[in-house]
Amino acid sequence: MVQYYQTSFDASFAALSDATRRGVLEQLAYADASITELAAKFQMTLTGMKKHISVLEQAGLVRTEKIGRVRTCKLGQRKLEQELLWLENYRQLWDARFNELDRVVQELKQQELSDGRP
Repeated sequence: MVQYYQTSFDASFAALSDATRRGVLEQLAYADASITELAAKFQMTLTGMKKHISVLEQAGLVRTEKIGRVRTCKLGQRKLEQELLWLENYRQLWDARFNELDRVVQELKQQELSDGRP
């Protein structure tokens, strides 16, 4: 059995797998926001939003700062560069496979035409 080691960006993919967390990142791209504001925006409880923020913080995608009684969320330092490189490798692999499939389909079409099939 193949053993996979946990990479530094596994937490990023786990965090990005949830639509609410992706939405939070989109909101924070425009402006910092408190957990209360985010909870209201996504129509969820403070506890639920705190859990989402915690996952994003662990992945380094969000950082929080407590000023008085308000915890403000900001985009984190991670720029997802490693994740983009990993995805790009797979994009290139799939592009090559689809290009090869296109070539085979074209050869079969040409063969059908030369055999006189409609």
